[in-house]
Amino acid sequence: MHRFILGSLFILVSIGVTMTLPKSARAEEKSDKILRHVVCFKFKEGTPEAKVREIEAAFAALPEKIDAIRDFEWGTNNSPENLAAGYTHCFLVTFADEAGRAAYLPHPAHQAFVALLKPHLDKAFVIDYWAER
Repeated sequence: MHRFILGSLFILVSIGVTMTLPKSARAEEKSDKILRHVVCFKFKEGTPEAKVREIEAAFAALPEKIDAIRDFEWGTNNSPENLAAGYTHCFLVTFADEAGRAAYLPHPAHQAFVALLKPHLDKAFVIDYWAER
């Protein structure tokens, strides 16, 4: 019985310590921060729809060509707020760290994509951030 009480007390103390760790300490235990690279495009007026589809497909193909990309998603604007300023496409590229992003930017597959995009791009908006969870 004495062992049971001591064992139970140890478990409760362990749980209590874990539950009372400050948020910053828990975050350090889990190094699950990820680097997000957000890219938005406004295409030049008159860009053929077929060319836009080709550009979408080329961007979506990059994760298969560049190992540093951990996740990828994209979509087109459907906000009712009318604040998109002409940007129609948003792409979210995820990296594990800055080294991954540094490998991605000059990668030949990314540079080939940029070459395909540039003649049809009016404006781009890019912002990177460390995702907080």
